[in-house]
Amino acid sequence: MGLTGLEIYKLLPKKNCHECGPPTCLAFAMALAAGKASLDACPYVSDEARAALDSASAPPIRLVTIGTGERKLDIGDETVLFRHDKTFFHETGLGFELGDAEGPSALAERARDVASLDFERVGQHLRVNLIGVRSDTGEAGPFRLAVKAVQEAASLPLVLMAEDPGIMKAGIEETAGARPLIYAAAQGNWEAMAKLAKQAGCPVAVRGKDLDDLADLATKVAGAGCKDIVLDPGSRKLARTLADLTQIRRLAIKRKFRPFGYPNIAFVTCEDPELQIAEAGVYVAKYASIVMMRSFERWQVLPLVTLRQNIYTDPQKPIQVEPKLYSIGGEAGPDSPLYVTSNFSLTFFTVQGDIEASKVPSHLLVVDTEGTSVLTAWAAGKFTAEKIADALSTSGTIDKVGHRKVILPGYVAAMSGKLEEKSGWEVLVGPRESSGIPSFVKARWGA
Repeated sequence: MGLTGLEIYKLLPKKNCHECGPPTCLAFAMALAAGKASLDACPYVSDEARAALDSASAPPIRLVTIGTGERKLDIGDETVLFRHDKTFFHETGLGFELGDAEGPSALAERARDVASLDFERVGQHLRVNLIGVRSDTGEAGPFRLAVKAVQEAASLPLVLMAEDPGIMKAGIEETAGARPLIYAAAQGNWEAMAKLAKQAGCPVAVRGKDLDDLADLATKVAGAGCKDIVLDPGSRKLARTLADLTQIRRLAIKRKFRPFGYPNIAFVTCEDPELQIAEAGVYVAKYASIVMMRSFERWQVLPLVTLRQNIYTDPQKPIQVEPKLYSIGGEAGPDSPLYVTSNFSLTFFTVQGDIEASKVPSHLLVVDTEGTSVLTAWAAGKFTAEKIADALSTSGTIDKVGHRKVILPGYVAAMSGKLEEKSGWEVLVGPRESSGIPSFVKARWGA
């Protein structure tokens, strides 16, 4: 358990200099104990005190990096149970297991299939994160060849999955400098696995039989010099795994229980393809840092990456697009329709799709509403006649649109008169839902 505020205060310089932010050293100590401040903010703390305060100033869940380069995966470093308390920082990594019994050629093809799982939604690329190479043959040679084939075929970080330290060593030798996750250290092999992880500079997964066993193993492996640890409670049933992941997160966040202060990993084990999605979705929601699956059909992965995007999007910072004039559905000309909307990404991409469905190249003027939807922005005074009129005059719209007609979303028709007054443009009230754009433009444009 972490130090209390008073215990931390005894180790601080007690200068009350205000340079750390809080007015007193005691206030700073309380903030440290609550995980709301960093020890680095104090310029006068001694080396001895810093060493003693490491556990109090460290995040409740350690940040662990798997892989290197552009596709590396950062997990952990979470500070809350619920995202409305603050936010979630590092989204769940989705990984897919491949067995070495398939042979290098087949594995390379399947690895390329995994790497190709890339989707675009509201302007963001949603991708999978890991490939697990599993020792099914129980032999070092095939495992080494499998790791080599997968690594050459796909640029994703790897999870090396073998119980035998000798087999694991062969796999690690093929990934020099690539920083794979070593899976797994258990009661029978933890010393050898911890030694391999430390020598290679790789994170290591610790698998327990239950939570007590897991805490014991994590303490031993950390004591052996491995700082980057991933926890596997060992449960393989949905209800038990959910309970264990929740308990680990609660003890790490609320009690600062250091043996559980690491990210974790969960495995999807059900056989039914549709239930696999449901099981993985539960782990994404609470509180897996990594979810490993064996099936990776596109129809299975898409709902998972979409769910993950929704959970790990900061609700206090909506996804936004750049407010400006866009040409949609082809090269819009001076006689093309002109629509106006907000810069909330979901709104923008929905409207964009419906304009493209109309088969009429059009202009779309996006107004800065701080990432809120049309109705929300209108209610909050962020989508007003004055702001739209200003956007019409400053966005270059006048130079690209030969007519003076602007199509307003039907839900805010009440501002049409005021917009005409402020802008001098003729306002056409469009459909309430953008799905009505194809029929609207066919019936009304040019009328």
